[in-house]
Amino acid sequence: MITDLSQLDPNSTYTYADYLKWQFEQSVELIKGKLYNMSPAPRAGHQRISMRITGELYNHFRERTCEIFPAPFDVRLPNPDYEPGFNNKVHTVVQPDICVICDPAKIDEFGCVGAPDWIIEITSPSTHKKDFNEKFDLYESAGVREYWIAVPKSAEIYTYTLVGIQYEETAVYEKGSRPTSSLFPELSLDIDWIFG
Repeated sequence: MITDLSQLDPNSTYTYADYLKWQFEQSVELIKGKLYNMSPAPRAGHQRISMRITGELYNHFRERTCEIFPAPFDVRLPNPDYEPGFNNKVHTVVQPDICVICDPAKIDEFGCVGAPDWIIEITSPSTHKKDFNEKFDLYESAGVREYWIAVPKSAEIYTYTLVGIQYEETAVYEKGSRPTSSLFPELSLDIDWIFG
């Protein structure tokens, strides 16, 4: 039984089947089979921003079919040859800060299988680079239709929309603006309140 992160080889490649066997307290993500130790528990400011965005999204979607899931919530992005139940064919498991899933068939008791429609990551000093690089590339290739990155330090939100197979930056929202979803144009947020 694996009870501590130190028991794993950081250079090995792992699957969701391995992930399910681990019994340690640290939170981890798998990106293309590689192990990423998640940063310590988010700080109060990060959680405040997350809850404000989640609350706004919940109010918008509560009468609709899309569902909102804040972290911790496992999103498995399977390989192209994935068959349901074959956890050894899933090499990527991430826990986005917030995700919106509109296809109920993607949700099971363990989380989400397949790309959410919309993912929002809130950067911290330890995740900033990963959110703009590894996760950007990962969500783009997985087919996440909209990706937002909220940056508390600068009070900005970067928004990207999938056009074909690539993300296009739709906007960078700053103080005094109202970030608006490309997928759900009737939904906009008050950036001053979110980062307030």
